[in-house]
Amino acid sequence: MYRQRVKVLIIIASVVLGVCVLRLAQMQVAPEASLRDEIRLLKEQRGQYRSLKTLRGSIVDRNGKVLAIDEPQFQLHINYQLSRFADGRVRSAMLLRASNGEDAAEKVNKVKEEISGRLGDIQSLLDKCSQFGADAGDIENKIMSRNERIWNLRAYLLWMRKYKDQQIVEKYGRVPQDVVRDDLERRIPDEYKRIKSISGIDITEMYDYEPILELNTEGDKFKAQLEFSGIEGVAILPEPVRTYPYGSSAAQTIGWVGLEHDRELFAEDKLARYLEGEISGRRPGVEYVCEAILRGRRGEEIYDIDDELVARTETQLGRDVQLSLDIELQRRIEDYLTSYDYDRGSNAAGGMAAVVVEISSGEILALVSMPSYDLNRVRFDYDELIKDERQPLRNRALNEFYPPGSVAKPLVLIAGLESGKITAEEPISCPSQPAPRNWPNCWLWNRYDVGHDGYWINKARNAIKGSCNIYFSHLADRLEPLVFQQWLFAFGYGRRVLGPPATLVGTDYERNLRQFAGIISSSIPESGEDVTDVGQLPEIDKRELRYLGIGQGNFRVTPLQVANAMAAISRGGVYVPPTLYLGPNGNAMIDLTPLGVSAETISVVRDGMHAVTSELHGTAYNTFKDADFAARGVTVYGKTGSTTGPEHAWFGGFVEDTRNRAVAVAVVLEGGQSGGSDAAPAAREIINFCIEAGYIGSRQPAVAAMGR
Repeated sequence: MYRQRVKVLIIIASVVLGVCVLRLAQMQVAPEASLRDEIRLLKEQRGQYRSLKTLRGSIVDRNGKVLAIDEPQFQLHINYQLSRFADGRVRSAMLLRASNGEDAAEKVNKVKEEISGRLGDIQSLLDKCSQFGADAGDIENKIMSRNERIWNLRAYLLWMRKYKDQQIVEKYGRVPQDVVRDDLERRIPDEYKRIKSISGIDITEMYDYEPILELNTEGDKFKAQLEFSGIEGVAILPEPVRTYPYGSSAAQTIGWVGLEHDRELFAEDKLARYLEGEISGRRPGVEYVCEAILRGRRGEEIYDIDDELVARTETQLGRDVQLSLDIELQRRIEDYLTSYDYDRGSNAAGGMAAVVVEISSGEILALVSMPSYDLNRVRFDYDELIKDERQPLRNRALNEFYPPGSVAKPLVLIAGLESGKITAEEPISCPSQPAPRNWPNCWLWNRYDVGHDGYWINKARNAIKGSCNIYFSHLADRLEPLVFQQWLFAFGYGRRVLGPPATLVGTDYERNLRQFAGIISSSIPESGEDVTDVGQLPEIDKRELRYLGIGQGNFRVTPLQVANAMAAISRGGVYVPPTLYLGPNGNAMIDLTPLGVSAETISVVRDGMHAVTSELHGTAYNTFKDADFAARGVTVYGKTGSTTGPEHAWFGGFVEDTRNRAVAVAVVLEGGQSGGSDAAPAAREIINFCIEAGYIGSRQPAVAAMGR
């Protein structure tokens, strides 16, 4: 029996020895590269990932002029390896670790000395920051906020790695920090043990620098280098700062950036998703709409445990976005409107909007909304801006709708002529007397106690020329409500006309500028409904047609819609969606949609609109008679408008030259009393600016040939 046991022991020992010998042999004969790979992987697992910052793409105008750009600005940064000493939890964890093992007392004293010294560095930092005009309390809050953010992230990762509760994850998706905190307290009730466990989690953010103080001048930078050079964990580094060279020009269209993010936007992309402290476009400007284009992707460096670089992913800079705007034209219009004086009636603080569209392409050259604000100051002034009764943050050219008044009458005439409810030569009498009850009076009667019959035969082109309410209210009343609605919709009313950037259409990143669809029905469409077909709209009450026919009642449009409709008339009844974004080759794609308007109808409408500005008793004749546009090769077709309840003044139209170039213009002045005397002069100057910018006509009047 004894011998048998000895044999079994010998066999077991032999097997164990054989395994060891085989493993030793494997290690001896295994390829050296394989062992190196194993060591490398182990070192990488215990290494660090460091993110490389990217620069946001620029926004430029049609001529390449920069509207928004990331520029380096030197700032004072602090590393978490210093700022952590201001966190009592981190200090407690350091002392707890030092109190274990041999020579605990000596190690604890050494840690206490380190803590005392580093707290002194932080206090010195705070004191020195005050020399740069910074509030020490604000700097301290930044430091504490960062410490709290990193501590919460470490706690979250501890919970996810060791204590994750799948039921909690399924309930919340992204588990809130307070839920993580409560669950960790339940699972690790001992506070010191919990602090020690959290402090054992190592994350990339612990090795990053974060800005705490802007150094605005070269003098500040030089002084900071002297003052902070002796503090370990503090550095002066360039930080990209979003700047807007044109300040308040096109502010509502360009938009701005801030710290609020749509965290779902790049959630699946490790190098694009948002980190704490990163910026993104704030709704609703181009900065927001084009976030997926402008953002770019961070680079990444991976270091092993020996701090050796083992892998690097290059940074992908954000791409530029080119707009169709001409910022110099835009700024010139804004400067002019800022000081433009008109009869505001009771609305002394009225806003204004103006739109210029290049007719051949549909490209928007100017999208003006007044009052405006400085994009470089909006972060600091936001609370005041949001309370401002003048609503400077609102883009009035897109995101405010107005009753169109008489600028809608050319479309009403198109609907009447094309549906056969009237002919171009058939008059509708406008006598010198008030209109019947429940019908609108002619503006001429309201102002001068006369009717248009005393000036001419009140047929189609003359009704446009004199903006006769009697003619257009009776014409609209003849129309079927749906037919009326269909024509307005075809020209872009009742729907959002400006689309998103073509490269984002159909992607998860598709966004658009906020814009009102307007109202071309007797009731307001459901909020947020993106109407693509006239059948989605509520109906028009037949009794309201007489008021919709003169641009009143429940009729509402945006300035962009007016300019866009005027452009379609200039094209001979061809609709082109307006565009704000240019493609890689500097051009926008043009989508032409013929609306089926006869050449005869277009001719009548154009004739009437030309008479508005060029013939005696035209509603804008007095404004344009001395403009001498003909000498510069330019012909103006216009329509004035004024509204009541609320009061606004309008001018809408288009301008063509002898070289087949054309632009459409729309201007609305809140509180304005007269389209002819308030809005038309502003439009005249905008046309002048377009000529001088080279978009139409000749910069210099033609010189008459000398007689022989």
